[in-house]
Amino acid sequence: MPRFVIERNVPGVGAASTAALQAMAQKSCGVLRELGPDIQWIHSYVADDKIYCVYHAAREELIREHARRGGFRANEVARVVLTIDPTTAESQAAVA
Repeated sequence: MPRFVIERNVPGVGAASTAALQAMAQKSCGVLRELGPDIQWIHSYVADDKIYCVYHAAREELIREHARRGGFRANEVARVVLTIDPTTAESQAAVA
């Protein structure tokens, strides 16, 4: 299934309480259950004013529908075409 990275502008989210982040995660999981097995939340990175989320989804439209239903703005949605890491520097065969 394709992988996507979503950038969400959420002013002040880096200072949000654990309870607020838990409530956001619970809302997200509820919407994911409604949308079915063609979309999966992998994890998210919380920064000062942004959340960067990694999802698997059959189609970008599912990402946008999740954002709409959950009230989670998806400012940027990018399909991941390749993953690189330090091992990429070691061998051309590592690029996959």
